[in-house]
Amino acid sequence: MTVQLSNRARNASPSATLAIAAIAKQMKAEGTDVVDFGLGEPDFETPAHIKEAGITAIRDGFTRYTAASGIDELKAAIVTKLKRDNGLTYAPSQVIVSCGSKHSLFNIVEALLNPGDEVIVPAPYWVTYTEQIRLDDAQPIIVQTREEDGFHVTREVLEPAITPRTKAILLNSPCNPTGAMIPTAELHKIAALAVERDVMVISDEAYESMTYDGHTHISIASLGEEIKRRTILVNTVSKAYAMTGWRIGYAAGPAEIVKAMGNIQSQVTSNPTSIAQKAAVAALLGPHDDLRAMVIEFARRRRYLLDRLNAISGITCTTPEGAFYLFPNVSSFYGAAVDGRPIRNSAEMADYLLQTAHVVSVPGSEFGSDAHLRLSYATSMERIRTGAERIESALGALRKG
Repeated sequence: MTVQLSNRARNASPSATLAIAAIAKQMKAEGTDVVDFGLGEPDFETPAHIKEAGITAIRDGFTRYTAASGIDELKAAIVTKLKRDNGLTYAPSQVIVSCGSKHSLFNIVEALLNPGDEVIVPAPYWVTYTEQIRLDDAQPIIVQTREEDGFHVTREVLEPAITPRTKAILLNSPCNPTGAMIPTAELHKIAALAVERDVMVISDEAYESMTYDGHTHISIASLGEEIKRRTILVNTVSKAYAMTGWRIGYAAGPAEIVKAMGNIQSQVTSNPTSIAQKAAVAALLGPHDDLRAMVIEFARRRRYLLDRLNAISGITCTTPEGAFYLFPNVSSFYGAAVDGRPIRNSAEMADYLLQTAHVVSVPGSEFGSDAHLRLSYATSMERIRTGAERIESALGALRKG
């Protein structure tokens, strides 16, 4: 029997970041000393009071199905968080809890998009955005931001891409992979554009708490009732609270869209894990000392690795304003050869660093910019120092070659 896969399955690409993480894990298992700058996962422990809330949920027998779109207690905690941190007022009926923000984003495209619809996606972008849009037979319309402008998304970049088929603009600030944040004045202009052209905004705010150098995250939904009615906000407890494996994300937006997302989720996953939902309540409503300490440490690592990379001849790297990634431009090394094999692009550069220096990075081509690599500094200073030394030595060898 010959299995005929669907066009959707044949066209789907695996997550590049997870694939690279698997390679790094295998190399470590084989005894290779790998410095992993690949996966966007905080290396901190989930705070004790959050873990305790999960343990208490188990002991209390809170281990059965919940409402498909999340427990009332967690929805109320999300409503409180959005009011406290973002100045946004939502009803619980406008909130849905899902199995991570990736799941939240997929629910959105399932609820919003029809074949042929377009979603404007600024590049560089998180690898999952374009794949999820294509899985719904819709079209991601890529617009390029400029490295010399700090990768900032502007109305000027977005407006020419709007067509009668445009359903939404997808924003991510702070951005994965660049760490860029949309300046407040520009955010107002983008909000005005969305209102004028009557398009939705999908706002991925997963890294909102991780900002540096006095930068402060502002949700586009907070800029007025008209833009709020057109915004679906997405967030997660994964990054801020070091809870990647707990798989809790959430979205807030117009009630009719959130209801549709809930209907879809009820047929696909049922509810997010009951235990993790209780832990998420503790995360959102509990003390934030661990979060503040984590951001301080990320800022220290960011500055060290940024300075080390920019000191390497041939590398340029913009200063990220948020998140925990660097996005160095390594294209000046393209054309160099290793054992007679040229390095022509970011995938070959990432492979060279992995095989030669045992440093894991993610090719920028996966994020829409082949001139770059993505490096996550969500690892210890000791490993960052070792990794920086290895990168410098490996690129120095290319220069000499």
